[in-house]
Amino acid sequence: MTQIFIGSTLYGTATLAAAVDAGSFPAADRRILLTSDHALAAEVSPRLADMPGFATLSTRFDEVLDWNAVIEPQHPSAWSPRADDVPLWERYLRTLWGLGDDRVELIVESLQVPPAQSLCQLFPGAAVDVYADGLMSYGPTRVRLDPQIGMRVRRVLHLDLVPGLEPLLLTEFGVPAELVPTEEFLKVLAELAAVAPDGARPPVSEEAPALLLGQYLSALDLISPAQEEELHAEMVRGAFALGHRELVFKPHPSAPALYARRAEAEAERLGARLTVLESPVLAEVLYQRVRPALVVGCFSTGLLTAATLFGLPVARAGTKTVLGRLSPYQNSNRVPLTVVDALLPDLADTDAVRGWSAPGPEEVSSRLGGLLSAVGFAMQPRILVEHRGAAEAYLTRHLDEHTWRYFSRRRLASQGLPGGIPARLTFLTRSPAVRRAVRQVRRVRRTRGRR
Repeated sequence: MTQIFIGSTLYGTATLAAAVDAGSFPAADRRILLTSDHALAAEVSPRLADMPGFATLSTRFDEVLDWNAVIEPQHPSAWSPRADDVPLWERYLRTLWGLGDDRVELIVESLQVPPAQSLCQLFPGAAVDVYADGLMSYGPTRVRLDPQIGMRVRRVLHLDLVPGLEPLLLTEFGVPAELVPTEEFLKVLAELAAVAPDGARPPVSEEAPALLLGQYLSALDLISPAQEEELHAEMVRGAFALGHRELVFKPHPSAPALYARRAEAEAERLGARLTVLESPVLAEVLYQRVRPALVVGCFSTGLLTAATLFGLPVARAGTKTVLGRLSPYQNSNRVPLTVVDALLPDLADTDAVRGWSAPGPEEVSSRLGGLLSAVGFAMQPRILVEHRGAAEAYLTRHLDEHTWRYFSRRRLASQGLPGGIPARLTFLTRSPAVRRAVRQVRRVRRTRGRR
């Protein structure tokens, strides 16, 4: 039996390594780590296999293979096999990788899109485990999956980044969630910190720095490049207002260098010292090496690892702006944004930042459980059909000036949910005649749009 693990990020590969160390997978005759680089210009971007610490992580596997090389010049995020070509591709991969007649198990992330979905199609008899690389597992499955894939998934492996919160991912297939032990993940992170290059260590200072996390949001069309640079400057101002004079900015590995210039200029104007890290290491390595006095970001997973796994002070910046711009409503970034916005203090509220402490599992469940059921149902009502009652109950009781930021009136109205239309007109959403008329209008609009 051969297990094939797909890794596209260092964080995700560290999660896989921790799961292997914890014995989360049955014994196998062979374990293959299949790397897949998803950068838009993968040819000129740092390869996962070249990242500091990757060699340490790869020792858990018998062999490391490159998916980009197999399908070049196609891009891993765009290529999927034609149905008629699947048998040919499976035979080819079994020959190329020396699989023979081995029974194959796949351990993948982001099952809704290539390359994970492509591999599941190419090995139609393989059992599938899904692992979560970040906060998106707390949200619904992005698209309606082919049952021939969804029914093969045995479990969703995830880190306990938000204790008290259960993932919604793949619950439509009854797939159970399983935790990757935190202690094993911390051991893996300690290994990465031990082999990190010297360039990952900011200048030594008596004062613990505030760490600012960049995400390259403009590449996802969530905000413009100018707005992203201004967000970085906002982080500098907020950290300075809290008394921090030593600042470290960790840009996204794919972001251009100029995205840090606005932050550098703002720090110089205020009289603070800002160090921009150029080495592509995990934020979690910095948490261990410099023990920052504050971690600031928009909705980076690193904010939750800082707060939950390392007990560091954290603050969010720009979440309200991004929530207001996020389109379409079912954008999969909505759930990470909602989690961070609802749980963490706003950088602009200095009293809230200074007084914040990580909520316990019961408080998380009460604050986020109903909210994410409502947000998740509004995002994917056809997938999370069973959550309609919980969504209606939450919106009826809790929709107010603060929680409106997580919803769209138009989206609520389209689903016949409380808040979408006045209560006295809700009977219209249950009228078969009205529904038929709406469907007819939509068909006419689509027909005209094709002319």
